[in-house]
Amino acid sequence: MTDTPDTSQNKKIVYFVRHGQSVDNASPVFQSIDSPLSELGEKQAALIALRVSKLEFDCLISSSTLRARQTAEVIAEKTCKPIEFSELFVERRKPKVIEGKPYTDDEANKIWRAWEASMYVAGTQIQDGEGFDAITKRASEALDFLKARPEQKLVVVTHGFFLQTVLAKVLFGDKLDGDLLRRFKSLTSIENTSITVLRYEDAFEEEPCWRLWTLNDHAHFAE
Repeated sequence: MTDTPDTSQNKKIVYFVRHGQSVDNASPVFQSIDSPLSELGEKQAALIALRVSKLEFDCLISSSTLRARQTAEVIAEKTCKPIEFSELFVERRKPKVIEGKPYTDDEANKIWRAWEASMYVAGTQIQDGEGFDAITKRASEALDFLKARPEQKLVVVTHGFFLQTVLAKVLFGDKLDGDLLRRFKSLTSIENTSITVLRYEDAFEEEPCWRLWTLNDHAHFAE
């Protein structure tokens, strides 16, 4: 990850980092928004911080959710970069009523299944959770936000499902529908603290656009 492409006007590179494992990630519960990093997650954050410290980048942006914020704080300490928090990069918002509930809770499980299905059906929403329309709209807004930034090299700490939605939007554009998003999610993985890279650049006889360069790189775990 030390070899980064030359950047100039209309070129940009964004390193997306998924947060470290949270306590709720490792528990049989529907994850709470305030679930902190687990002991393993703290070790993962230290490893990714070391790796990111070898990159040249101009700006560190993070989801404001606790597990992402804690991961970003370790990166900030290692790189001496200030953190800019953004609600654009938080994980898909689940119905609050199920947060922290065990998988064995029948009512919570029923709501979760309905909410999960809503992620792939336009025009649906379960309670106060995000559905397909909201999550894809936010993914587009996040891409526009990054493209408009003055910095050319950015690190963004975010979450698994939201990042998959961003990538699906890049790959399928306006053709993205629920079936494509479901298939993309089922056939890709985003490991905790893995690095996924997008570049905004042109190509031969093509206008600048977002291009997927690296997906789910977690080579730092080999250490």
